[in-house]
Amino acid sequence: MRTRIKLCGMRTEEAVLACVQAGADAVGFVHFEPSPRHVDLATAATLANRLSAFQTPVVLFVNPEPDTVAEAARRIPNVLFQFHGDEPPEFCRQFGRPYIKAVRMKPGVDLKVIARSFLDAQALLVDSWSEGYGGSGHSFDWSLLPQPSELGQALVLSGGLDESNVGQAIERLKPYGVDVSSGIESSKGVKDTGKILRFCRAVQAADCHLHND
Repeated sequence: MRTRIKLCGMRTEEAVLACVQAGADAVGFVHFEPSPRHVDLATAATLANRLSAFQTPVVLFVNPEPDTVAEAARRIPNVLFQFHGDEPPEFCRQFGRPYIKAVRMKPGVDLKVIARSFLDAQALLVDSWSEGYGGSGHSFDWSLLPQPSELGQALVLSGGLDESNVGQAIERLKPYGVDVSSGIESSKGVKDTGKILRFCRAVQAADCHLHND
């Protein structure tokens, strides 16, 4: 098994093409107006068309209206939804489409209980807690996470990852995938093509190290 790579918060063609060249598995577009990484759905659809055949476009929502989610499905036929707010399971599954559910971690959050509610999710994405929604750019206490075998669900690790620490995260937690946004930026909302490439190389190197031990 190799670690899947999701690069999130893309707003420009240059950034998307860097994701393609770096070999990302999934590329995320944030549709949440308060975010500095927000793009409208027309832009997300245009950028998604620049992905290669085996890369998955992901649209991130925070407590969206159902019509907005349905519009994203029409504009981007192969889209994977990421629900990053307080959406209940029945909301997420009503569209009959694959989705990821994000969970903001802090002491007292029982990920195993949450996983049982979202059994039809493609994965649970765990991020650091913040009062607002979306990524904070900070890591959280990884000891809060159960072992993947206990979870019974694919786990995607997010929160404060970058090229310097993603290898350690993979070695310690062995997640199904990793997700990064601020860790591949030169400033808030501005992607750095060099950091994109180095992050993906760091993941690949960590995988090689694991499998060669």
